[in-house]
Amino acid sequence: MKKQLYVNGEWKDTANFADLLSPYTKEVIAQIPQATEEEVNQAISVAHRTKEAMAQLTAYERAAILEQLTQLFIENRQKAAEIISLESAKPLKYALGEIDRTIETYKFAAEEAKRHTGEMIPMDAAKNGTNRFGYTIEQPVGVIGAITPFNFPQNLVAHKVGPAIAAGNTIVLKPASQTPLSALFLAELLDQTALPKGAFNVVTGSGKTVGDALVNSDLVKMITFTGSPAVGIGIRNKAGLKKVALELGSNAGLLIDRNVDLEEIIPKCVMGAFSNQGQVCISLQRAYVMEDLYDEFISAFKEATIKLVVGSPMDEATDLSAMIHPAEQVRALNWVEEAVEKGAEVITGGKIENGIFMPTILTNVDAAAKVSCQEVFAPIVIVNRISSIDDGITAINDSSYGLQAGIFTNDIKTAFKASEQLEVGGVMINDIPTYRVDQMPYGGVKESGTGKEGLKYAIQEMTETKLIVWNNN
Repeated sequence: MKKQLYVNGEWKDTANFADLLSPYTKEVIAQIPQATEEEVNQAISVAHRTKEAMAQLTAYERAAILEQLTQLFIENRQKAAEIISLESAKPLKYALGEIDRTIETYKFAAEEAKRHTGEMIPMDAAKNGTNRFGYTIEQPVGVIGAITPFNFPQNLVAHKVGPAIAAGNTIVLKPASQTPLSALFLAELLDQTALPKGAFNVVTGSGKTVGDALVNSDLVKMITFTGSPAVGIGIRNKAGLKKVALELGSNAGLLIDRNVDLEEIIPKCVMGAFSNQGQVCISLQRAYVMEDLYDEFISAFKEATIKLVVGSPMDEATDLSAMIHPAEQVRALNWVEEAVEKGAEVITGGKIENGIFMPTILTNVDAAAKVSCQEVFAPIVIVNRISSIDDGITAINDSSYGLQAGIFTNDIKTAFKASEQLEVGGVMINDIPTYRVDQMPYGGVKESGTGKEGLKYAIQEMTETKLIVWNNN
């Protein structure tokens, strides 16, 4: 089944295609157009020509478009989830959960479209501000180039498209090469709304061709990117004076204090470590457990992990399926072997069975092992013993990343200490670092990126503040 580019509200043919394979069955599921630089620039030009029409929409009209899109996702929930499972091997129950979040995300965007305003400036607070009246207005930046990852092919796209529309911008979307079907399905849905034609465009193809064209174009005023630190840093270095928002990598850590209820936290830890095959920016990758609870935690964690249902992503009973690409599973296996060579112990998993990398727990892991200090993006979690929360905070902070971290504790002073001392963008008290709701500010420090997502906060990134001052003298 050959797909097409979506530009200017029309489906466009292109000369070259690439086979899209199912990560689980390895069968060809579609042929995806590979846009040329010229075709990307055509899409950018269309978005540029449409920016005035988009900017002139009222807040009510932008909100109404997003409400229309929300309703279309509600009506197409099952189909949208099945597309995600087919192209990414995300288990269907998690894909359905992603669509539910996507619906919320666009709903939040519709609501924020109506309340994103400037502010009054107290001009007379200054000595020479007498009889002056000041305020700010928020204006769209123009064309936004959105580059999105495979792991949440609808909801992470929604975190770029939703606020862009809410703010009155136009968009050229470059989806991940493995998950273009979700982006093209989004185009089908947006085509049914009142969004001006040309305001939303999808160009598929190689990251170098499409991504570089977006970054290099003078007509694109902002790049919003979710992906690897190496690519994100490259974008920032080439973007010049464009606005840039980067959601990059992480190796999220969790502290587990003594005297916590393991029966309550074990299911959360299993979900945090292994949902979507661990291919989540804030997947639980490192757990640091107080020594007097350590053995009990390891035993309970292993018992719960080996009960996970492994198999086809299209089966609603499946908890874990194939990773996005066989090469990624081989990499994950190599990283486990390296950790073992450095003294780590495999509690469960650490192997590939029937084309699926099994959920893996490692203990006694050296801090220099790749599974600890780099982003594993696989169903692998390390569990190390600590003798104090201070040691755990030091271990989590000993990282080039800083997206989110979590702590389970019954001590309020310990919770406050962790919230202040953990070098991350978000601290989850009595929860896993994988927790996220879509309206909260979301973004990291260090190599985890710059800027914030979460609808209100992304809209702020996607607008320019203009000051207006009236002189009444």
